[in-house]
Parts: sequence; structure tokens; C-alpha cells
Amino acid sequence: TQKHLSDPLKGSAAKRLNMFLRWMVRDDNSGVDFGLWKKLNPSQLSCPLDVHSGNVARKLGLLHRKQNDAKALEELDASLRRLDPNDPVKYDFALFGLGVFEKF
Repeated sequence: TQKHLSDPLKGSAAKRLNMFLRWMVRDDNSGVDFGLWKKLNPSQLSCPLDVHSGNVARKLGLLHRKQNDAKALEELDASLRRLDPNDPVKYDFALFGLGVFEKF
């Protein structure tokens, strides 16, 4: 439904949409990502950006924009693509986990 999905064309980071795409496209053999969709490549994905991953990315110098919006997502994607252009989203769980579980 529309209330559950943010619109990236309106400036949203679209976390839920990017999370769903990650699950369906990536195949990491650890049970988190299903890798059912083969026509998209992990290099085309964007990191699901939320308050936790955004705060950690800022502390690590991967993100400077203060808002968690589409522009911040574009900046974070560029930083993560410099680390691994083939699978920049693989860093998502580390960013999220450091923020939620480790209070980084």
C-alpha cells in the first residue's frame, strides 16, 4: 500500500523498497538475502538508509548530509560503491548492526 512505501521521486530514501530489493536480488548464502531475482545485479542496488545506518555512516565519514533522504542515499551509495562497486549493499547489515546492537 502507498502508506507503507515511501516515494524516492519525492525525495525519500525509500528504506523499505531498498530493503526488499536487497532481499530479492542479493544471494549471500547466509539466509538473509534470497537472490530470487536474477535480472537485476547487486551493483544496481542502494543501501537501505535509516536512522541507525545513517548515524554510523556519518561517524565513519561515509555520509555528511544530516537528513536521511534521497540525497543522503545518493551520497552513501557513492561511498559504498568506492569500497565495492559490484556489491555496495553488502555493508548494510554492518552499518545497521553497529547502530542498533553496538550503539556505535
